[in-house]
Amino acid sequence: MRGSVCDYNCYMQTLLFDIDGTLVKTNGAGKAAMESALRTAFGITEIRDVVPYSGRTDPAIGHDLLQAHGVDATQENYLKLSEAYLDLLPHCLNTYQGEALPGVTRLLKQLAANKRHKLGLLTGNARVGAQHKLIHFGLWDYFPFGGFGDDHRDRDDVARAALAAAGPGVEPNTVWVIGDTPLDVKCARAIGAKVVAVATGWHPYEELMETGADSVLHTLEDFDALPASWFAK
Repeated sequence: MRGSVCDYNCYMQTLLFDIDGTLVKTNGAGKAAMESALRTAFGITEIRDVVPYSGRTDPAIGHDLLQAHGVDATQENYLKLSEAYLDLLPHCLNTYQGEALPGVTRLLKQLAANKRHKLGLLTGNARVGAQHKLIHFGLWDYFPFGGFGDDHRDRDDVARAALAAAGPGVEPNTVWVIGDTPLDVKCARAIGAKVVAVATGWHPYEELMETGADSVLHTLEDFDALPASWFAK
């Protein structure tokens, strides 16, 4: 039985997708919800725009925001901030009117129809935040598992959680990470996976070319530039 599981998973390819800047563009809804949570949870009136968001986990962003605004970055305070953020996120998603990025829906439909693929998430978002975002854009049901930012500040640890969630017997050389930041490339290498970097987020194509990603695309519409093995029958 153990051998048959391994044989099956080794035949499969596991594709782990980032969310923000890779699958969807929220037009700043997540950042707005986090900053509104600072006001709601801690009475912060002046928000300092000094904390980077791109490619990072919610706990790392949240703890840095607390410190930047003079609030003790304890786990209790982070959980208070996170609860307020998750409550505010659906409203911000409706207000900021983002979109699924070019090629995403078509690609996911095609990959989901190919039984050789396991589609999952590798995201710094907390699970509930990821669910809010992907339900909003009609994409949540494509991803039955994933690694999330609930318990991890370091994205490399999220990658390890995503690999474990893919199931027993999954070999790293059958795994692809798809993301839009140098940190996506870094965390993929931490688990021995290959990487497709896509320049639909904050990082330009030229910068992503310097990361050593296995493939760099302008958008996920670039089907001809995607790995041919993804579409093999």
